[in-house]
Amino acid sequence: MAEQKYESSIESIAAPIAPVYSALSNLLNLERVRDLLPPDKVQDLEITEDYVRMKVDGLGQKIVIRIVDRIENDTIKFGIDNLPMQINFWIQLKSVSVCDTRIKLTLKADIPMMFRMMLDKKIQKGINDAAVMLSQFPYTQWQ
Repeated sequence: MAEQKYESSIESIAAPIAPVYSALSNLLNLERVRDLLPPDKVQDLEITEDYVRMKVDGLGQKIVIRIVDRIENDTIKFGIDNLPMQINFWIQLKSVSVCDTRIKLTLKADIPMMFRMMLDKKIQKGINDAAVMLSQFPYTQWQ
């Protein structure tokens, strides 16, 4: 297996960097969007400040997404446990002006070659869609 890297498009958030970082670096804020998760795909969701544990349709066991590092107003790094392959990802933030924060997501995964051709486009689309979705949250209202 060779590690594959996926990077999202860079999206603009109409908010200062501090509330964006504060919201994204505390996973308890996922409670605000819990209703957006499809109940047929995600069950047994457990959320803490540092990790999310859930059962995802098709995986059979609970996966854990956990924050492994935080660099204030800059980067949030995540690891994922209980998957058949090694995956980690991070969110990068950059302040362009007072109310313009840029966000980019990066994902690294050890995907077996036989699955890579099937998954490449889906993963790229998913990471781009996630960046767009994260750019649209009302961060300044969440304080």
